[in-house]
Amino acid sequence: MRDELEVEELLLIEEADAWFEYLEATRGQSETRYAELEPWAWARLNQRLRGISTRRARLRPAAA
Repeated sequence: MRDELEVEELLLIEEADAWFEYLEATRGQSETRYAELEPWAWARLNQRLRGISTRRARLRPAAA
């Protein structure tokens, strides 16, 4: 049980890190640079969040 909680906590940290990466990439950019960079940053964020969701889904059946 404790291992599952630790893994869940690590997944939450990774999720927060993904959002911070997105914010860091897009914050403070000029309008032109933001328009160029934001689609990449959004795709990267979604890719990371899908990976986290997949690992979280694998964890839940094992915990049940």
